[in-house]
Amino acid sequence: MEILHIQDLSFSYPKSKSKALTHVSMTINEGDFVVICGESGSGKTTLLKLIKKELAPIGNKEGRILYNGTEIDKLEQRVSATDIGFVLQNPESQIVTDKVWHELAFGLENLGVPADIIRRRTAETASYFGIDDQYRQSTDSLSGGQKQLLNLASVMVMQPRILILDEPTSQLDPIASDEFIATLKKLNDELGITIILTEHRLESVFPITNKVAVMEKGRVISFDSPRKVGNQLKHNKISLGFPCAVRMFQGLDASGECPLTIKEGRDYLASSFSQSKGKSVAVTDTSFDETALEAKDLWFRYEKRSADILRGVSISLHKGEIYTTLGSTGVGKTTLLNVLSGINRAYKGGVKVFGKKLSQYKNNSLYKDNLALLPQNPAIVFTQDTVREDYAKLLKALGLANQEIDERIADISDKLGLSDLLDCHPSDLSGGEQQKCAIGKTLLSSPKILLLDEPTKSIDAYAKQELIGLLKGLKASGMAVLIVSHDIEFAAQISDKCALFFDGELIAQDEPHRFFSGNNYYTTAAYRISRGFFENAVLTDEIITLCKENYDD
Repeated sequence: MEILHIQDLSFSYPKSKSKALTHVSMTINEGDFVVICGESGSGKTTLLKLIKKELAPIGNKEGRILYNGTEIDKLEQRVSATDIGFVLQNPESQIVTDKVWHELAFGLENLGVPADIIRRRTAETASYFGIDDQYRQSTDSLSGGQKQLLNLASVMVMQPRILILDEPTSQLDPIASDEFIATLKKLNDELGITIILTEHRLESVFPITNKVAVMEKGRVISFDSPRKVGNQLKHNKISLGFPCAVRMFQGLDASGECPLTIKEGRDYLASSFSQSKGKSVAVTDTSFDETALEAKDLWFRYEKRSADILRGVSISLHKGEIYTTLGSTGVGKTTLLNVLSGINRAYKGGVKVFGKKLSQYKNNSLYKDNLALLPQNPAIVFTQDTVREDYAKLLKALGLANQEIDERIADISDKLGLSDLLDCHPSDLSGGEQQKCAIGKTLLSSPKILLLDEPTKSIDAYAKQELIGLLKGLKASGMAVLIVSHDIEFAAQISDKCALFFDGELIAQDEPHRFFSGNNYYTTAAYRISRGFFENAVLTDEIITLCKENYDD
């Protein structure tokens, strides 16, 4: 039965020269699980917010959105509040109270629901989501994954019929992300909730949906089952973000039914390339000469009586090296970057940048042509009304002349594809566009050492490949890059060395092929598919190459 009907929907933001949405039409039935994917800025978030009238952006809208036959704009306030739930991208953005129990009860209290019903619903919801042991905890004490699960529970306590989620796993580590997606499948299977979400990380989402909508420049270019979309968009750049099994199938120009899951990918290899077992990817270690950044035996805690976040961390980062640190949410990876960049100070141990202690860099000289840090939240790096003005202000502070400022802005915007975004207000950009612009600002100061905290958060697969190309170019020029990331596929593609941050330390530091081949959980989908067939194959392209070599033989 139809629950949501979008008919010839177009939308443009005030003063915008182009439309964010153009003639979008789709029908969603009750119980559907729909994932919307596409490039950053393709209109995904705009579409979701227009379905939830309380979040609908200001602008010129044409066309209609009907919920159960009623125009969204004409829905009663109570119906909209209860029937259509919305989970935001940033876990911090949606929490409004100080205690878990109060967060669960907040929406019901605002609707005037009787106290005994509130008590029953919050108790039942907390038990269903497994957060009953956190019921009286402070919301500030929760990890990122726990906060996002609380946001989901706080929406579900309202008993919605449609659940909308805007990149809900973008700030979660791989394990927490998979657990969150599994919870969504449970809600869809057991309660029949209609789910609509946008995602860039499609490995876990793609196989459990029954419909995929692919957006490009404000239009829906495909709306079908995952297998059909996988077959239809073989040569579209959006397919770079599809699950490994789909990309492998596409890369081998295979025919028949497109595999979606790890298991189906392994079955496909077993049936088509079983004779290739034993082939391997050659692993070579890269040697580096000059040390750019060195830290020894770092210990750090935020308060005198609190637990240590860093417990004897040591790391060496060399010129021309890209080093990626992985680990669960809240384990201390961002804290490490803050200590290495001088934002926080370790109470034991020391940090040297090009052989000099941090304390020897006076008057912010550390941040002039030496070191730059991209924070996890890109929004905080902008202070001006447009991206261009923001860039220009930074370059003026660095003492550049007007002509050189213009040249440097043009150069970085060309490299990152930012030309169309320079005159936009930073807060008007999508999450992915904002992230790209923040990376651009970080690179403007021409640092020799670049620290990146979740640089692929919210950016699409194609933009990620552009970022990889840019970082490899910077590496070739001698820049040292230290990355903190939850993006395992990205880490496998870009890194010279990977490490796992656990219990306040960096462990298992190794070349990425050996690192990911030695892991069961923190490893790539490609390795999970190829394990037992090929050795050291941790990237989809490596599987495709080995399969083709076997075919050629």
